[in-house]
Amino acid sequence: MGLFDKGIQKTKQSFFERISRAVVGKSRVDDDTLDAIEEALVASDMGVDTTLKIVDNLQDRVERDKYLSFDELVDILRDEISKLMDLENAPDGVVRPFDFSHKPYVIMVVGVNGVGKTTTIGKLASMLKAQGKKVIIGAADTFRAAAVDQLEIWAQRAGVDIVRQNMGSDPASVAFDTVKAAVARDADVVLIDTAGRLHNRIDLMNELTKIRNVMRKVVPDAPHDVLLVLDASTGQNAYQQAKEFSRATDVTSLALTKLDGTAKGGVVIGIVDQMKIPVKFIGIGEGIDDLKVFDKKEFVASLFSKEDLK
Repeated sequence: MGLFDKGIQKTKQSFFERISRAVVGKSRVDDDTLDAIEEALVASDMGVDTTLKIVDNLQDRVERDKYLSFDELVDILRDEISKLMDLENAPDGVVRPFDFSHKPYVIMVVGVNGVGKTTTIGKLASMLKAQGKKVIIGAADTFRAAAVDQLEIWAQRAGVDIVRQNMGSDPASVAFDTVKAAVARDADVVLIDTAGRLHNRIDLMNELTKIRNVMRKVVPDAPHDVLLVLDASTGQNAYQQAKEFSRATDVTSLALTKLDGTAKGGVVIGIVDQMKIPVKFIGIGEGIDDLKVFDKKEFVASLFSKEDLK
């Protein structure tokens, strides 16, 4: 079983059931078949613009080749989706999640409440700790006591340090103290949690800018990564959040959570295609080890694995 099979099983089943119904008993691909394929892509929440790109290219092939078998259709779809996910910073499909040439390597984690941001930070801290890295978490979401308490529990589970202040403290102050502590303790990685509210207001931009500026007083080029956490099960709403956060700050990477519980896994493809931001991590379960480094080739291979086409 591939690494992502568990995570995209529901998406894969829904996707291929729709395509199978579209082509069963037909000797050639017609307009009805293409319409059904378009419906299948949209239903997986790939997004209208991305879907139309794929269907247009598929239609060109159909007009040229006249007849395509089910397997040929699947091969074309796989190739088209793979091409859409090619980004300059990951031409071979493998995103490099960390750049340890920076020390400390500072990651600012953003996202709305409820997407799994806190748990993603805990899982990420555990992943890094397992690689032998010294990690410090900054609990800069000071507007929700539950967020800080939950983050402290995850820090304990991961076996890493956490910097926190009282409820209602200035988030930028927490970020400053965290980065300062990381330098003093010779830490390798800093994970800064941020408040998950006001994702469509100017307040967010101002807050994130302030956090960025105070961290740079200690580490001049921080943050080295702005990781946006999105809930894959929300489909196109996740895409809208990506657009809003990209307006508020320079989002450099994505983490998609709850991928295992949804048939809307196509949103991964749509967001990468439309936003040109790489997915670095996907969450495929509740366990501390259920955060995986994203590999485009493996993701596409799992989505189109032949054993599920029989």
